[in-house]
Amino acid sequence: MASVLVPLAQGCEELEAVTIVDLLRRAGIDVVTAGLDGQPVRASRGTVLIPDTTLDEALAREYDMVVLPGGLPGADHLDNDKRVTGLLRQMAGAGKYTAAICAAPKVLAHSGLLDGKRVTCYPGSMDPGSVPGMEYCEEPVVADGKVITSRGPGTAMDFALQLIDVLAGEQARAQVEAGLQRPTH
Repeated sequence: MASVLVPLAQGCEELEAVTIVDLLRRAGIDVVTAGLDGQPVRASRGTVLIPDTTLDEALAREYDMVVLPGGLPGADHLDNDKRVTGLLRQMAGAGKYTAAICAAPKVLAHSGLLDGKRVTCYPGSMDPGSVPGMEYCEEPVVADGKVITSRGPGTAMDFALQLIDVLAGEQARAQVEAGLQRPTH
């Protein structure tokens, strides 16, 4: 079974965080949510999320993927946390997946993971010219090698389904998507 770490920072976008965790767990993926500061996380719209563990405790394990929810100031907190940026570099160096949505792709950029990659993010959250060779796209979800990015709260379900496809396969994605009763047109 694939394992995924979702770091939760104060001020994260709750729609993204909860959608990612919910859909991946529906697919039977082992998801660990980890708070940066050991406290309940007050998300950007005031929803309080209780992480499974602390980031320090979560870092004792290995993961197949790290997924960063966006939102502000959550993405800034992730970007300023050396544990998070160090983990992202370690994951990329080991050939594992990193993924980010909304404002969080800038954390991937500042960690040096977007050079020469096709990416998307929330409009205006990152200067596309700041990363050498990065190609900014306006697609809802962009996968380039082991890096997967998405635009924002409205694309969270598509993003999570893409993560399922990568980690558990097309059949698992189809099964989860069927249960969601998403429109087909």
